[in-house]
Amino acid sequence: MKGVQHFLVVFSLLILGFTLASSSDPSPLQDLCVALNSTKHAVFVNGKLCKDPKLATADDFFFSGLDKPGNTSNAVGSRVTPVNVDQIPGLNTLGISLVRIDYAPNGGQNPPHTHPRATEILVVTKGTLYVGFVTSNPDNRLFTKVLKTGDVFVFPVGLIHFQFNIGKTNAIAFAGLSSQNPGVITIANAVFGSNPAINSEVLAKAFKLDKKMVEYLQTQF
Repeated sequence: MKGVQHFLVVFSLLILGFTLASSSDPSPLQDLCVALNSTKHAVFVNGKLCKDPKLATADDFFFSGLDKPGNTSNAVGSRVTPVNVDQIPGLNTLGISLVRIDYAPNGGQNPPHTHPRATEILVVTKGTLYVGFVTSNPDNRLFTKVLKTGDVFVFPVGLIHFQFNIGKTNAIAFAGLSSQNPGVITIANAVFGSNPAINSEVLAKAFKLDKKMVEYLQTQF
């Protein structure tokens, strides 16, 4: 009987471990798996092909340019400069990435969005940001904070979050993400700018808006 109980405990721990492990990018089984676009001399691993490790160079693990400010002259007043597996092929299978975010003064924002495959940790290096995230249904609890230079905030994986520049000067933040390719879903763009468009009656009922207002919003994305 004790043997059966021991087996069940071990089996349960194995299942739990597998569940936790599968909730993020897979762990690498080799030192290097530099991403390739070519299929020659390569193997397919989690969305990318891998270069022969013997052909890897230091440049496969290098990116330059995060010192340069992003152009924030757009509708939302922000610019995200990503450094993921597409910019650094050596990130392939390593489960991390980075972004720089520039915010225009007086309301530049990184609008409500989610990263379906990553938790984000953000540090402000210049300016003052109002940031927050919302938990899932049914609570939809809002967590917010005003961040100043040197402050850090975490956005849990998959939850809707945002940053908003409440200062009168440019703001800058850097964020690390727990995926080589975290993905991003900007809520307004996805809902009102889908291709093809979502039926306006569906959105009118979901957002409790007049159908004409929905149709107007769809023209803005």
